[in-house]
Amino acid sequence: MESAKPARPPGLIITADDFGLHERVNSAVERAYRNGVLRAASLMVGAPAAADAVARARALPELRVGLHLVLADGAALAPREQIAALLDENGRFGGNMVRDGVRFFFLPHVRRQLAHEIRAQFEAFAATGLTLDHVNTHKHFHLHPTVLSLILDIGRDYGMKAMRLPFEANAPLWLRPWIAQVKTRLERAGVAHNDYVVGIAASGRMDEATWLAALANLPRGVGEIYCHPALAGEALSEGMHDYRHADELQALLSPRVAAAIRALGARIGGFADVLA
Repeated sequence: MESAKPARPPGLIITADDFGLHERVNSAVERAYRNGVLRAASLMVGAPAAADAVARARALPELRVGLHLVLADGAALAPREQIAALLDENGRFGGNMVRDGVRFFFLPHVRRQLAHEIRAQFEAFAATGLTLDHVNTHKHFHLHPTVLSLILDIGRDYGMKAMRLPFEANAPLWLRPWIAQVKTRLERAGVAHNDYVVGIAASGRMDEATWLAALANLPRGVGEIYCHPALAGEALSEGMHDYRHADELQALLSPRVAAAIRALGARIGGFADVLA
């Protein structure tokens, strides 16, 4: 009688967001990949240091790079005259995601401009020549049904195979049916995803102690731990004024964190490695 195959160990995806936002972020990503546990990064294609990020990624062919779509609180990529309905008086995406979400849902001309911007960001990523490992959105805006629909439709044209499911184990009960709907839509579209994330509740504070506590209590399934490392310096944006970027980098370089990950016996990598 053939013996049962052993169960595959759980998978763990380790990602840095905001790749390209600043050279201090890019330097941290490179260092955390070369000398630490980082395995993936999410690229902001329209950010000020995107070209520097792409150059570093090309020199690190095993670093998995995905697209970090920016549709809120950041710079747009398409020409302003083509997406004026999406932008504030400073020519940027605003931070009022509730208002913008209502406009995305109800106003056809806004949806058309949103689709144009999403396609422009996918096109810019494709132009880098990097392999698209995954897609996610700044501030998890793909939880909005209109944004998710557009990404699923447009992403198909650019070989999108995986997306982040922003579900944390301690998420409030009211959010769980919404997450279940997003999960169902991803699966119907044939888009792979993680089962849970770590990094929402402790956003900007993923230090060594937080990592060790999380690793000791991971849920079952494939997880993604994401963070925002950067070298020490001034705040990278108004929304990050209290982020401890340097502490997050040190956690990625921590021998204790690396040992705790090894002890899991899990598959480690980017989405393409863990969900293949």
